[in-house]
Amino acid sequence: MRMVILRNIEAERVRSGLSKEALSEQLGITSKTYLSWIRGTTEIPSGKLRLMSQKWGVTIEYLLELPGDEPKEPKAG
Repeated sequence: MRMVILRNIEAERVRSGLSKEALSEQLGITSKTYLSWIRGTTEIPSGKLRLMSQKWGVTIEYLLELPGDEPKEPKAG
């Protein structure tokens, strides 16, 4: 199974100056749970995604963008 790392969540964590442990504490989870989210082995609950997006002022879609995802252009219509 290929490991997927959600890089945008990690990028925002680093930009905000938080360690994995500090962010985990703020989210009310363990560091082990956070790592399983980032690696894509466990789904992130929608409430936690919303909390992170509000904290960093970004969209949930941005946080979940997988490496290699191409930006989607609006359909002409």
